[in-house]
Amino acid sequence: MRSFSSEPPSTRSILLVDDHALGLAARKSVLQEAGYRVVTASCAAEALERFEAEPFDLLITDYRMPRMNGIELIQKLRASGRTMPVILMSGVANALGLSEANTGADVVIQKSAHEVTQLLRATERLLKRKTPRKPAASVRPAPKVRSKTV
Repeated sequence: MRSFSSEPPSTRSILLVDDHALGLAARKSVLQEAGYRVVTASCAAEALERFEAEPFDLLITDYRMPRMNGIELIQKLRASGRTMPVILMSGVANALGLSEANTGADVVIQKSAHEVTQLLRATERLLKRKTPRKPAASVRPAPKVRSKTV
C-alpha cells in the first residue's frame, strides 16, 4: 500500500486493541505489512496502560470487549486529553447503529470481508489528517445556550 502521509508508515505508531487473539494477530500482520509499527493490547485496561508508557499516532479498537467496551475506552482516552484519531471496529456496528457521531471514533468499520481494505484506507487517511475528531456529543459537555432578553 502506498502511503501519502508526511512521515513514512514505519514511523507511525498504532495501538491495536481486541480481546479476540486471532483477529488481533491478523490485523496486526496486515498493518505491519503496510509498514506501520503496531503495539497490541488484549483489553481496554491494558490499552490504557500502554498509553501511559508511550505515545501513539492512532488507536484501533474493537467494540465488544469484557469489562470495558471500545466506546468506554474512547471516552477515557478523550477525557485524558489525548487527541489521536480513533478507529472503532465491530461485527455489530450496523445492527447497533454505531457511527462516528455517537461513539467518539473518527471512523467506524463493520467487520466483514471488506474490513481489511477499509481499515488500511482509514488508517492512511487518519494518519495524514492534521486535526483529530472531537469527542461524540455524549462525551462532550453540552453547549451553553444563551437566552435572548426581550
